[in-house]
Amino acid sequence: MHRELFGWYSHRTGMDMPIVRYGHWGPALLLVPTWQADFLEAETQGLIHAIARHIEAGRCTVFCVNTITPWSWCADGVPMPEKARRSAAFSEYLDEEVVPHIRRVLRDDGARIAIGGASFGAFFAADALFRRPDLYWSLIGMSGMYQLGHWLHGYSDDTVYLHSPAWYVPGLPEGPTLERLRHDTRIHLLTGRGAWEEPWETDAFAATLRAKGIPHWYDDWGPDTPHDWPTWHRMLDVVASERMGW
Repeated sequence: MHRELFGWYSHRTGMDMPIVRYGHWGPALLLVPTWQADFLEAETQGLIHAIARHIEAGRCTVFCVNTITPWSWCADGVPMPEKARRSAAFSEYLDEEVVPHIRRVLRDDGARIAIGGASFGAFFAADALFRRPDLYWSLIGMSGMYQLGHWLHGYSDDTVYLHSPAWYVPGLPEGPTLERLRHDTRIHLLTGRGAWEEPWETDAFAATLRAKGIPHWYDDWGPDTPHDWPTWHRMLDVVASERMGW
């Protein structure tokens, strides 16, 4: 499989941010890692292998980035406002640096990107799509969380609110963003009910989308499906095979 490494220093995150690409051509899928992982996680944990046939057939090309959570929500001793600022800076990095990079690689200045992830990765992926459906056209949220309550310990501010999809989506006003979410996106919410899963997150967010009239697929994989990589391998392959229109 074709594999390329990129990267640059991001002034938004204050860090060197590497990116890896798999495949030669096809629509782009951007994968965000789980809570403290790096840009190679999808490869080392077998997620790239799980959809290798789609990549090699040119149905998609996959980009993977680092996460910010070791320096934000998982960083002991960092004040909550600074954690929120760093997390928001990462979201801005995705929008303003990664998307333009992918468009350059694809040689398509108007390309909208599919974005996905598992667990904490699904949180950042969902936030990206629901804030900027002009940049992202599809969400694949696997065993996701869609709000930050567990990490906040009672803290809240505008930055936290405006980057927690479960909190801000109910208040989205009528207008172009909501219309695009309703009519020009593919949203996939998948959860299991096995060990370590928290399906109430996906259940509640799916209910929020229904209340806003935002179409989506909701897949409950049942009690034999744990919060673990073999689950996400199968989930991503099913979505890539049956739902993306590649």
